[in-house]
Amino acid sequence: MTSYEISEQTLAIVPIDNYRSKVVEKDNTLIVNKTPMEIIESSCQFFGSSYSGRHMGTKKLIGVSHKSPIIVEESKEIIFFPTNSPRLYDCCWVALKNIDEYKKIENSSLVVFNTGYLLELNISFGSLDNQVLRATRLESVLRTRKSI
Repeated sequence: MTSYEISEQTLAIVPIDNYRSKVVEKDNTLIVNKTPMEIIESSCQFFGSSYSGRHMGTKKLIGVSHKSPIIVEESKEIIFFPTNSPRLYDCCWVALKNIDEYKKIENSSLVVFNTGYLLELNISFGSLDNQVLRATRLESVLRTRKSI
């Protein structure tokens, strides 16, 4: 598969070999011939913005400029956050809305999605917790602005 647009069904985008990604959806897993960052960028464009514009928006709304969560699609509150610097090859992107819980397991972290899907991430629990909190803050600001 050569193109993919993020939707409410998307749980996570995980890098695999040779600039390919595993896209985990609620009922499906796909292999896409793009990096996770390329999928994020093209999805932002599909919904009428650019990654750069979404990144600047996050900085303006919550003051975060590194490892920033991104509003991919505003009206459905589709927000993804990176597990590492988006510039790094091993960066995964996770959908905030579809997380049921997350926890520490030995030297990594486990995300449990609302479908029961388990995703082990090679990052510390503290780092994952920080990313979830940033994304939640962004979601809160977005909701507040929508209700005004």
